[in-house]
Amino acid sequence: MSAWVRGFFVALATLGALLLGCLYPGIERGEAWIHAQWGFPWALPALILVPLVVWKATLGQDRRVPRLGLSTLAGLLAGPRGWRSRFRDLPGVLRGAGLVLGIVALARPQDVLRGENAEERGIDIVIVLDLSGSMRAVMDDASSQSKPTIGDDGKPKRATRLDVAKDVITDFVSRRKTDRIGVVVFGRAAFVLSPPTLDYGLLTQLVQKMDLDLIDGNGTAIGDAVGTAVARLRRSTARSKAVILLTDGDSNAGAIDPSYASHLAEVQGVKVYTVQIGNGDNVLVQEGIDLFGQPRYANAHFPVNPTLLKKIASDTGGEAFIATDKKGLEESMHSILDRLEKTRFEAQAATMEDLFPFLLIPAVILVALEGLVRILLLRRFP
Repeated sequence: MSAWVRGFFVALATLGALLLGCLYPGIERGEAWIHAQWGFPWALPALILVPLVVWKATLGQDRRVPRLGLSTLAGLLAGPRGWRSRFRDLPGVLRGAGLVLGIVALARPQDVLRGENAEERGIDIVIVLDLSGSMRAVMDDASSQSKPTIGDDGKPKRATRLDVAKDVITDFVSRRKTDRIGVVVFGRAAFVLSPPTLDYGLLTQLVQKMDLDLIDGNGTAIGDAVGTAVARLRRSTARSKAVILLTDGDSNAGAIDPSYASHLAEVQGVKVYTVQIGNGDNVLVQEGIDLFGQPRYANAHFPVNPTLLKKIASDTGGEAFIATDKKGLEESMHSILDRLEKTRFEAQAATMEDLFPFLLIPAVILVALEGLVRILLLRRFP
């Protein structure tokens, strides 16, 4: 057999062994190999060395075998031939196929896995919370107004409107599963506490840390607050977008007029749901501590503007609510959810799966077969 014919069969056998080694990874991961990404692509150029390795283990091996000159080969040609001689190139073939799989595995192919493509029903919501000074007013739960709570300093304390609002918002967030929720706080100016997110744990921590001293509370910029919330929803792809405005005062600060802010919301398809905390009656506000260490309260009056809140809600397709206690505030928030139109968006979580183990297994098997063939099948003499 000429060297060219033998080389052709060696190449064909190597390709066959390689295809045989690819059966396992192909069956296990199928189309994942088509879209695979490479962690170490610099290893792939080493494939050009595989033909050289196969040649040295097959045809090139004959040149390294000691030779003896004979005057005639007639006697050898007439002698019997063993079947094992037909497999002399098999170790080189197995080595070449195993080397190809090993090099490709070294390049670390990876598959991008997508999370469950379950379409969830959800909405984009921005909660807008008033942090003006009027939120210091007492707002105990209707069922426990006579039971003061204990503050962080160990002294009796009655819940303020802000305390109740934070508890209600925390409960509201904990009940959501597929709604992206953001928070905007405002006093004399408006600030984004968090953009719409599905990280409810972080959102809850931020809400609980809110305090009246966080921003300038000498004013109630309702227009700025609604405008800021609408801006956060401007690029939202959800078909249903909503702003929930929690406030206990009248608009008396800010650069954006509330009517213009509601116009912006209408243009962007954002429904504004307003919740008026309190009804404008005189309320108790803590003014300090008396000689016995007990909190001292005084009456105060904070004006509200239900007409303005109703107009904002009406202009944007939302609804206006009034809450005078914790239970009323909770009911208002849940009523808002019942009225919100659900939308669908696909939540996907991308993860990476390494594919190289599926190549290493057949590569190791092929190399192990090479060793077994050399030991058990092709024993050489001397």
